[in-house]
Formats: sequence, structure tokens, C-alpha cells
Amino acid sequence: METSDAMEAKRDASEHVSYNLNITGNAIKTYKYNVFTFLPLNLYEQFKRAANLYFLALLILQIIPDISTLPWYTTLIPLVVVLAITAIKDLVDDLARHRMDKEINNRKCEVLLDGRFQESKWMDIQVGDVVRLKKNDFIPADILLLSSSNPNSLCYVETAELDGETNLKFKMGLKETDERLQQQNQLAQFDALIECEEPNNRLDKFTGTMRWQGEQYPLDLDNMLLRGCKIRNTEECHGLVIFAGADTKIMRNGGKTRFKRTKIDELMNYMVYTIFVLLLLVSAGLGIGTSFWYQDIGSKSWYLYDGKNQDATYRGFLSFWGYIIVLNTMVPISLYVSVEVIRLGQSKFINWDLQMYFADKDTPAKARTTTLNEQLGQIEYIFSDKTGTLTQNIMQFKKCTIAGHSYGTIQLQFILPVDWGWNRYADRKFQFMDNALVARVRSKKDKDASEFFKLLSLCHTVMVEHKDGDLVYQAASPDEGALVTAARNFGYVFLSRTQDTITIKEMDHETTYKMLALLDFNSDRKRMSIILKFPDGRIRLYCKGADTVIYERLAPNSKHKETTQTALDIFANETLRTLCLCYKDISAEEYEAWSRKHKEAQVTMVNRESALDQVYEEIEKNLMLIGATAIEDKLQDGVPETIAKLAKADIKIWVLTGDKKETAENIGYSCSLLTDDMKIHYGEDIDFVNMACECEAVICCRVTPKQKANVVSLVKKYKKAVTLSIGDGANDVNMIKTADIGVGISGQEGMQAVMSSDYAFAQFRYLQRLLLVHGRWSYIRMCKFLRYFFFKNFAFTLVHFWYSFFSGYSSQIAFEDWFITLYNLCYSSLPVLLVGLLDQDLNDKLSLKFPKLYLPGQQGSLFNYKNFFVSLFHGIFVSLIIFFIPYGAFLQTMGQDGEAPSDYQSFAVVTATSLIFTVNLQISLDTSFWTFVNCFAVLGSIAIYFGIMFDFHSGGIHVIFPSVFTFTGVASNALRQPYLWLTIILTVGISLLPVICIQFLHKTIWPSVGDKVKRKKAPPAFERGRRSRRSAYAFSHSRGYADLISSGRSIRRRPQARGGLQDNIREVPHREAENV
Repeated sequence: METSDAMEAKRDASEHVSYNLNITGNAIKTYKYNVFTFLPLNLYEQFKRAANLYFLALLILQIIPDISTLPWYTTLIPLVVVLAITAIKDLVDDLARHRMDKEINNRKCEVLLDGRFQESKWMDIQVGDVVRLKKNDFIPADILLLSSSNPNSLCYVETAELDGETNLKFKMGLKETDERLQQQNQLAQFDALIECEEPNNRLDKFTGTMRWQGEQYPLDLDNMLLRGCKIRNTEECHGLVIFAGADTKIMRNGGKTRFKRTKIDELMNYMVYTIFVLLLLVSAGLGIGTSFWYQDIGSKSWYLYDGKNQDATYRGFLSFWGYIIVLNTMVPISLYVSVEVIRLGQSKFINWDLQMYFADKDTPAKARTTTLNEQLGQIEYIFSDKTGTLTQNIMQFKKCTIAGHSYGTIQLQFILPVDWGWNRYADRKFQFMDNALVARVRSKKDKDASEFFKLLSLCHTVMVEHKDGDLVYQAASPDEGALVTAARNFGYVFLSRTQDTITIKEMDHETTYKMLALLDFNSDRKRMSIILKFPDGRIRLYCKGADTVIYERLAPNSKHKETTQTALDIFANETLRTLCLCYKDISAEEYEAWSRKHKEAQVTMVNRESALDQVYEEIEKNLMLIGATAIEDKLQDGVPETIAKLAKADIKIWVLTGDKKETAENIGYSCSLLTDDMKIHYGEDIDFVNMACECEAVICCRVTPKQKANVVSLVKKYKKAVTLSIGDGANDVNMIKTADIGVGISGQEGMQAVMSSDYAFAQFRYLQRLLLVHGRWSYIRMCKFLRYFFFKNFAFTLVHFWYSFFSGYSSQIAFEDWFITLYNLCYSSLPVLLVGLLDQDLNDKLSLKFPKLYLPGQQGSLFNYKNFFVSLFHGIFVSLIIFFIPYGAFLQTMGQDGEAPSDYQSFAVVTATSLIFTVNLQISLDTSFWTFVNCFAVLGSIAIYFGIMFDFHSGGIHVIFPSVFTFTGVASNALRQPYLWLTIILTVGISLLPVICIQFLHKTIWPSVGDKVKRKKAPPAFERGRRSRRSAYAFSHSRGYADLISSGRSIRRRPQARGGLQDNIREVPHREAENV
């Protein structure tokens, strides 16, 4: 799609730049509410939730006199509490946004007005303004860099607020603007026309063209200073505002991200719908009962005459709505709020876990979402990046092959590292074990060796700083940094660069090369090239890239192809990362013809990247091979142990890598993904979904970032499995966003993956604790919470159902209305909330020791429709006991004082007291991990019930509110009767006895995995088996087997079935002990 915004000089006396579209100001607005809109907008947003809207409808029904069976406040108070808690949270968040917006909009900046720079507020900046920025200034808008006080228009920026990275990045203005726009008067006369893309959220891309003084100049992201960044190491720079305010890239990225929902969320919503259907059916049945009862009995009983001329059908219709109100607590209003509180607490526990804190970089674990914690306990597939995720992403130049000769292959222990004392520019941390290569380079007789390291020192995008007489390289990737450092140590030192020159020191003399074109690397090209003009006038192209793309472009007469390929295979088997190096001499005529096409492609506004790739293809052919490099990237600590443990938890692990097939296989062995007892198959023609998903481990090689996301989508779509993706770089962002849960590792490749993730930490090994401890605990806690929550509401609500059979289906309530109001808010909420936050069936050490404990989460066996109906029937049973035992006890009863306590109000107090004791003792039976807080919550809830009840039943409050508090003296009268206390004890005992018996039988006859583990003794001491494989890891930039992903094929046959449950928890010395 063609997008262009013409900008021309139009402000005051100075001619600058502006859109030809609607222009927004630079003021930002991130807040949602103001004084007038807060209440209506916030209520509107909250009532978009089905549960809140449902209770609002109930409240409206309760206002209608003919069908109201409960006072309006029984629904209003819980609803107001829920709405108020959410509104206060939203208000606090929005006030913070107001303060931040005000502070940002009122920041100061120097803007060129009336021919001179004047101080202006950020909010007053407009598109087309020329601004002056100084060191440590924040960048107020998306700005085209025009000139800088640094040589070559370099400007260093810190992008921490943009992408979380603290390392400095450099931007570079055009050579033409830097030379002609240094002075104030020059800037005031700047009259360029800018064509650029429309505002968008792509932080990694900008496409534009500048037309100035009859010439066209291509603009890209390297020329742009983005809002949110900070100027560093640059005294002063000038820029032109391209995008302002809401059009800037950082603001465009402020939109809502894709909402991820857990399986339990979906199940919980379906269960609430099921409850609502049950409510309608029960209410309809009781409404029909009303009609029949009135026709047979009510209409014939003179003492029931109410003066209303209503037939039985209409009375049944009114009774239906009355029972909708009475039984509304079957749909729990506080459920969603309670779930959010539990998830917030679980997220904090992850953040506070010191065992997931990486001290070397002062990096704690971070839960960046609060909605997915229990899903961490249900993971079935893990998709992992390799470089920086499984490996350290700290590159070391280890070996190379030049003109068919390999170097660095000597591994004898008595060989000393190369002494770099002869090279004053050498990096003393760099080690190389082959002195023969140094001797060849220093002799200056080996032309191939000289070209090899000259290429490494010239073909790159590294920037250099001179600090205290030393060279500091800033590389876009660790690979480039390692290769340029290697060239530096071998005597080919990269010293400086401008927009069109590169200066290096070749052994003992400096040489400056003119850079004619830079053909940059991307994930599709898998290579980069540079075209240079030598001091003697020769034009040469240097290229480095993956072996597959390089070998396709070699000239037929290129030498050493076979020997280099053999060396590459050897390097791959040693899990080293490889790149091929080559060159091509270009005639002046050929370059001129190609250069014209290149310039046309550079300034096109339609599919510029594609046009450039086509032009690059024309020049990158008939290359001459020089050799190849081999870089080592070691595994992170604990990776093999973590992968082995996760595999024993029946989590299938897939590694998605750009490596060659041979490298990928060796990677699998080095990190314990593959073992010697597995049969490896390379699936060129095996159905990808059906076969690969049955494998214990899969390695997808030669995949691009887009293909990584496609693999994850494929498994999610066809297997309906819960997936987790983990990576550390920008190339992993799509994969991280596609998976059900995305984990970012804060490593060497910046913070893009972390910023897009749901959870983040510094080391891959922390993944086992995140899943096997926090994930398992969160899942068990949430399941236990939901099962109990549904049970206690069924037990409470269905007492009204049984009472209806003895009240003429009149919608009469069985409890005091204030008890109904406060039951979920005060009397039964805190104990179950603490179970959802703190409960543990086993401690963290045992959770890690026995990975098979993770299986119930994958199977979803702790919360499903079966569990839901168990909770329903449990609630039905308890409600039956709580109603009928007091009912039987109240028949023909006489108290100690000769008074009959069998009135309706005393009955309501006895049933309510029995219910409170039952539900609080039930959660005590379900609690696995007792703390003082749990004990206090259970006893406190019971104490709060008695305290409020005696207060509401007192004469004093009745005098003040006679129509609201009608149970005057009931509690004190009823609960002084020993007979009724015996009734309460009997009711509670019979309600809990079946639960105690079932729990006993489960633990003795049908024990769970956790029950078996609790009875197990600690396993004996063990010794880890020694591994013969290296722990290094390899990488290749090549595309290769992309068709493996798109055609749906596997690389392995189905493995043998794993051992059963008993096999996984018995004490055996070696393989099983690795779980410990």
C-alpha cells in the first residue's frame, strides 16, 4: 500500500515541514476520565460485564413491589462494594495518568520560531518545527535528525522508555544536512519536502524520502530520533518534527495488546452460564408450583386472602421473578473480584521469589500480567528459542577456515593461548589457541588470511567509541562484536566510520575506504554485504552470511568449496555458529549501472524493502569464497537439568532454531533434549501435526521468526494444547505473542522479548520453578478456590429451595435479609481467599523433586464439569441437612423455659448458624497448608458472624431503624437454648461426616500423586552421570528447511511410552534421581 505524507515549509518566517493530512498537536492524553465523565464512563465500562449487568437487573426487579421478595439493599450493598472497589482502583490509576500527562506536556524544549530558537512547551510543538536538543534531553516527538555536534552527525540515544534497553544506540543524520544545517540561520532557511509513511506502531521501521535542492535522499529508521528516547553522549543536535503527539510511534504502541484468557477462565464462564440456566429452570419449576398450590389450596383458604384479584397463572408468573431474586446468589457476585485478588497475590509471589532472582545482573523475576498464573500449571508444549535463551549469547571466536586450511582446531592442554603483546589495540580478554594463524597474518605473505580479516574489519555495522585511549565497540549483535574483535586482535583494527567512509588499521598502517553501499542483514537475506572503493580506485564487494545462501551465489570457478564445506560440517558437529566469507571485484561500469537502480529503489515509497532486495540480488552473485568463521556460544547454567526435569513432567519441548540440521542435532544432545536411547528421525515426509506432536522432543531448524509463530499457531489450532514460548530477542516476539503464555529472557539481545512477554526473568533454568512450583501451586489454589466457592453458594442458596415446599411456594426467604447481604462479603469470604493465595499441598522442594506432580494440571483434572457437578451435589446435600435437621428439631419442640422456640425467626438463626459453621469448617478440611493467618480467618469469620448478628438483633438498633432490623432479640433468645445448640452441632456434624470419610478413603485407597509423595522418604544420595557431549551451542543465519514447517513434517518417529506413575516416584539411583 502506498502511503505518503507531503511535508513542506510553512511556519512563520521560517520554512519547515508539515503534513498534507490532518495534523495532531504534540500534547498527549493517556487518561480516560475527567471530573465530569468519571462516574458515567466508569459505570458504563463496569456494566459491560455480564455479571454486573445481571445484578443491576436483579436490583431493578427488587424495586417492583409485586415481585420483590428481598429488600433492595440485599443486592445493592454487595453490588456497590464490588463497583466501588473497581472504581477506586480505576480512579487511582487514572489520577496517576493525569499527573504523568501534565508533567510530560509541560516539559520544555527549544524550538526554532521567528528565525531563532526559543523555549517552548512540548504540547505546543507542531509537525514541521525544527528543534534543538541537548545532552540528557528527552526527545519530544518523532524527529528527523538533521545535524549534530558529534563528527559525522552521530547522535547517541538511550531507548529504555521505548524498548527497555539501557545500552546506547546511535543515530546518524544525512551527510548533506549535517554539512549544510549546523547554524541557526541555515536551519531557518531549510525548505525540504518530506514524503514518508503514515503514522504507525512499527518501532523497527521507517520509510521516507527527502526532496531538497533538486535531489532525493532516502530516509530510514537510522535517521530518526523517536519520542521516548533520551539524548546521550551528544552535546547538541537539531531535528525536524515528523510525527507529533498521538501519531508518534511510542504512542501508537500504547494500544491494547491481545487479551489472553486461561482455560479456567473459559470454563468458569461456561459454569456461570450453566448456573444461570439452572436458576431459570428452578425458578420456573417453583413458579409452576405456585400456580398449582394457589389453585388447589391458596384460593380456597380464606385466611390467605390478600385482596388482589390475580389468577393462579399470573401469581405463578410473579413467583417466577420472585424466585429469580431469592435464588440470585447461585450466581456469585463476588466471584470475579475474588479471582482477581488471588491472581494479583500470586503474581506478587512470583516477583518476590528470591530463587528466581539473578544477582549477576540484579534482575528479579517479573510477572507482567496478573491473569495467567494458573495457566502456568497446565503447560503441555514449550517452544524455545536457542541463542540467548538456552545459551548465554556471549560469543567467542574459536575457529576458522581460510582457503581450505582450518585454524584453532588444536586442543592439546599444554598449548598456551596466543600472546597479543605485539598488538597495542588488542582486546586482552580475547583468547585464541592457534599461533600458526597469527604467524601467517603477521608474515603478510598469506593474501587469503589478509583478505579474511580485512573483510571482518570492514563488513559490519559496528560503531566505535574512543574512551581513555581504548576502543569500545557497539555492535547490533554479539556475533558482529565477536568477529570485529577477532579482526582487531589479528591486526586489522576498525578505527572509525562516517556516513561514507570506513577507516581501519591494517597491521602497521591506516587505510580509509570509501563506502559506496551497505547491503544490510535481515532474517530473509541471511547475509550482509558492503561495497567499497579502495584507495587505488578498485571497487570490491565483501559479503558474509550463512553457508546455504552464500554457496548458492558462488562463482563456478570459486576455490575451496569442498574443503570449506567439510570444515563447516565439523564446526557444526561441535555446536559452533558458522558464517561464510566471500568477495567480488566489480568494474566501474557495472557499479554505475547497478548504483542507478539502487538509488531508485532507495527512494521508492512502495515496497521499498522488496525493491532493495531485488537490487541486492543482482550484485550479490558470482562471489569468490575466502573461508568461514566458527563462534562458540555456551549453554546457560542449568539448561540440561531444566529440560530433563520438564520432560519428566510430560511437557513436550520444541526448540525452534535457524541452525543447520547437524548443528541442531548436537544442540539437542548438549542440552539433554535428545538422549542416547532416543531414535532420531528427520521428517521430510511425515505429517507434522499428527506425528511431531506425539514426539517427546522436536527440533525445527532453519526457521525464520514468522515460521516460529506459525509452528506455535499450528499446535494451538490442531492440538488445542496449552503452549508456552520463551525467547530473548526481537525475532522471538511473534512467537511469544502467539503462545498462550509468553516468557521473555532479559539477555544480551535487548528487551524486546521481555516487553512483549507475560513473564520475564534472566535465566532459562528459572522456567522449571515458574512452572513446577508457582504454576502448579497457582493451578491447585485456583481450582480449590472455585470448587469451594461454588459449593458454599449452592449450600447457602438451595436452603430457600427446600423452604419453598413448606411456604406455599411464596418466594419467602429462609434467612434474615441481612444475613443474605453479608454472607459472601463478611462471613465466608476471607478463609477461601487465603486458601487461594497461600495453600500448598507440598512444598517447593518436593514440587521440583517429583515432576509428575505437574500432571493433574495438564489433564485439567482438578477443575472441570465433573468437579462442578460434585460441588453442586455437595451443596445440595449440605443444604438438605442444614434445612431438614433444624426443621425436624423444631417440630413440636418446647424450650427449657416452657416457651416454644419453633418460630420462623429462630429457625432462620439456627439454619444460618449451622451454615456458617459448616462452610468455615469445610474450608478448614480442604486447607493443606496452615498458617496463623488461615486460623485467624476461619475463627474470625465465625466471630464476625456472631458479633454482627447480636448487634443487628439488639433492641437499640431496632429502635433506630424499626422497619429494617426486625429480628429483635431473636439471636439471644434462640441461642440460649441448649437444645438448639445440640441441633446446630448435629447439623454441622452430619454435613461434614461424609466429607471426612471420603477424604480418608481417598488418602488410603485412592491416593493422589501428592499423597504418595508425602508418604515417601527422601531419596538416597546420588551422583550425577557424567556427560560426554559438549555444552556449547551453534547457530546459522541460513533459511534452509523452511518447507519443513510449511509442509507439515516431523523430524522424529513416535518414541517409546514413558514409565507409569509408580516408576516416576520410586527411588532409583541415577535417571530418576535427576528429578531431585
